[in-house]
Order: sequence, then structure tokens, then C-alpha cells
Amino acid sequence: MTESTASETAPRTSPFRIFVQPKMATLLVLGFSSGLPFYLTSKTLQAWMTTAKVDLATIGFFSLVTLPYSLKFVWAPVMDRYVPPFLGRRRGWVLITQVLLLLAIAAMSLHDPRTGLKMLAINAIAIAFFSASQDISLDAYRTDVLRDREMGAGAAVFVMGYRVAMITTGALAFFLADRIPWPMVYVVLSLLMIIGIAGTFAAHEPVLSDAPPRTLVEAVVLPFADFFQRIGVLRALLVLLFIVAYKYSDSLAGSMTTPFLLQAGFSQSEVGAVFLGVGVVATIVGVVAAGAAMGKWGINRSLWIFVVFQGLSNLTYYGLSLSGKNHALMVSAIITENFGLGLVTGGMTAYLMSMCNKRFTATQFALLSSLMAASRDILVAPAGKIAESLGWPGFFLLTVAMAIPPLLLLPFIAPWSREVPIGAASHTGETIAAKVAQPPLAPRR
Repeated sequence: MTESTASETAPRTSPFRIFVQPKMATLLVLGFSSGLPFYLTSKTLQAWMTTAKVDLATIGFFSLVTLPYSLKFVWAPVMDRYVPPFLGRRRGWVLITQVLLLLAIAAMSLHDPRTGLKMLAINAIAIAFFSASQDISLDAYRTDVLRDREMGAGAAVFVMGYRVAMITTGALAFFLADRIPWPMVYVVLSLLMIIGIAGTFAAHEPVLSDAPPRTLVEAVVLPFADFFQRIGVLRALLVLLFIVAYKYSDSLAGSMTTPFLLQAGFSQSEVGAVFLGVGVVATIVGVVAAGAAMGKWGINRSLWIFVVFQGLSNLTYYGLSLSGKNHALMVSAIITENFGLGLVTGGMTAYLMSMCNKRFTATQFALLSSLMAASRDILVAPAGKIAESLGWPGFFLLTVAMAIPPLLLLPFIAPWSREVPIGAASHTGETIAAKVAQPPLAPRR
């Protein structure tokens, strides 16, 4: 039986039962660990530097310390090639990066932005590097521990944990900063990494049927060779194009929603309150809904439904651009668009996981997710110029039309009639602990 056939004949799981598995609770905690460091090198660090009277130009340049997040595919092969002497290949690397993060975050308390900006920057880069490395190992762990129909739910609970961590570090940092010095704030926040470390010890290590790459060269070369051989060169190119195109409709619209709403007459407070309130909630609900939908319909059909909803959701902004300032329609547009963002984020995350071979998950997922980020960070750059040329109604109609290219590609890579995408790798979700806990059945007498 082929990998694809095996996956397509797997029994369907209730979308509600998927979420209550022990592994989902573990992924929630590990998602929290992944999201914890993110603001510590951006928003909270900017706040600390601002209160220390650092000039705005320097604060702006400090955004470069997050560069490791964009380059993590460079050292991802190391985490496929080498197996730590404890906890296994995936959990071992997770634990190493978590301990280094705890130490690096606590070390921020040793610096003073007013007198030691250079060492502060080096420490912040170290946090970003260890955080990006943790993301590599956690993405690989999450992929390897989930079966095909669990991937949407796994992505959902992981994102929930990530968002909770971002809210916690953002709110808690500012709350503490009014009561204790900023260096002590970083010490307190570093201790929250203990939650993730506990989750790593509680997690079950995925089973690796095939040996990891024997050399670092193999860890770099084989992931590419496996991807193109498993899918075929032409279809592989279509897959890469699809990854770039799938979320582009939402990314293009999202890059201009704030300027649009401000120009429409809404205040900064109104926009911020709705985005950070119901907008965040709508995104989380969308990701959870995506997980439930993929548990019921499978990855392929869900990808079709999500991209259609994503494109049509931008019609709410088109309607708002015609109606003028309308608070109720503004709230509806933000909720609908962010719910659609949650759907396509969950769908694309599950798709990327399904396309990764367990031998090279760290490298393949890092590469594919970096490609997905291109549509968010690079291809949306002309959005402002397009909006100026077409006007807001024309711009939002264009974002709706941008949902058509991925729809045209779907029949060739994820047909509606199939359970899993063409060329998807085998994902049994088997773990060492589960394998030991479930011995073979005794023969009947």
C-alpha cells in the first residue's frame, strides 16, 4: 500500500475528540514556549529602551536583531543531522534551546541601554537566535507527532499557546515595569520558560523509522532531493508556487487595512481596540475552526473551502470602502477577515507539515515556511502603490481576485477527491511512549 493510499484509507476521527488528546495539551504548552520570547526582542525591548531615553533612530535599528527568524532554514539541517544524548532527536533539541533561552533572557538584566547598547544588542540577537532554533525544533516535533487528520488541530492548539504567550509577555511586562526595574522584569519573564521545559519532559518522542542523515552534507542535500523525487519536479514547482500564492490574498489586504481604516475616518484608538480585541479572538477562533474542519473533511477539501472564504472575506472591506465610515461594518470586516486569516493559517500550516518527510522535517518545514513568508513580507511591498492607483474599492476587489490563482493550482496538488495532498509524506503520529504502551495483541486461541 502506498503512503498516500494508506493515509486516505485511515479512519476518520471526530474533530472534537482530536482536540482532547493528551498530545494536544502538550502542544498547547509547547506553543506557549514558542511564543514567549518573541516580544522580548521587539515590543518590550523597545519599551525598555524608550524609558531609558534611547533615541528613536537607534530603537528602529534594533528591529534587525530579529533577523534570525528569517534565516532559520540555514542551520535547520543541524537539527536533522545530530541527535542529542538525551530525550531524543526532537525533544533533545527543544530542551537545549529552552534552557539557553532561559539563560539568555535572564542575562538581559545585566545590561543598561543607556551605557551598554552594544552588549544589549548582542544579547537580544542571542535570544532571537535561540528562539528561532526552538521554533525549528518545535515545528519538527509538532509535525512528527501528528497524524494527517490531527495536523489542523495540532496547528490550532499550538497557535493558541503561542498567542497566549505573546499576550502574557506583552501585558505582564508592562504591568511589572511600573512596579520593578526593567532588568528584574526580564528575570521574572525568563522563569516562564520553565513551563515549556516541563512540557518538553512530559511530551512523547516521535518514532523515526529511518535513520537520520549520516552527514551534515546529506542533511542539506537530501531534503531537496527527497522533496523533488517524491512529488516530481513539475508538480514540486507548482507546490512551491502554491505555497507563495495561498495566503497572498489575505496578506495583500492585511498590509493595507490599517491605513485604509484611518483614512476612512476611524480613530487610532478605535482601530487598535478592535484589532487587538475581537480581531485577535477571531484569528484564534478561525485557527481552531480550521483544525476541526480538517479533522472532519481532511486537508485537501479544507484547503479549497478556506481559500474561497479568504477571498470572499475581503468583500467586507470593499463594502466598507463604498459606504464610508460605518463602525458596525468596520467591526464586521475585521472579524471576518481575521477569522479567514485563522482558517488559511491553519490550513497552510497543516499542508506544510503533510509535505515534510520525518527524516528531514526540521529542514523541509523551515524552508517551506520561509517561502510562505515571502508573500507576507516581500510580495506585499507594492500594496500601497496599487491602492493609490486603483483606489480603495479597486484595491480590495483585486485582493478578492488574488484568491483565484491558488484555486487554479489546487486540482494539481490537492484534488478535492483525495484525502491528502499529492506527494504527501507518511505521518503516523507514532511516539516511543505510545509504542511501548501498546504491545502487540496476543494471538487468538
